[in-house]
Amino acid sequence: MDRQLQQLIEASPDAILVTDREGKILYWNTGAEHMFGYPAAEAVGQSLDLIIPENLRARHWDGYYRVMATGRTKYTTDLLTSPGMHKDGSRISLEFSIVLLRDENGEIDGCASVMRDVTARWNKEKTLKKQLADCRSQLT
Repeated sequence: MDRQLQQLIEASPDAILVTDREGKILYWNTGAEHMFGYPAAEAVGQSLDLIIPENLRARHWDGYYRVMATGRTKYTTDLLTSPGMHKDGSRISLEFSIVLLRDENGEIDGCASVMRDVTARWNKEKTLKKQLADCRSQLT
């Protein structure tokens, strides 16, 4: 099972990240390499700022440190939707879940995230909403 689990985690097309309490990247799978454009050797050891758009960093870190301090987040069962940033500077739309990781004493040790790039779907929905608004405005 360990070999199969490792294959699942490494080969997943979704980005799977593990970070410590300070938000330093400890693990970065192949899916994260493709999604964000950074090879694992470049991402591991870096801050999550690597993939967080600059204008969202303060809000992100407020929430991150609050979760690390309290051990509570609604995103263990709900998906979080947020923009991310590719190495080339382009934005991507993400949906992801968070798993809080604990040490042997039950204290929060960091977190893991499973992220999916939903940019294509988000763009399609945005286009459809605009078309719907245009149709409605023509009817009135």
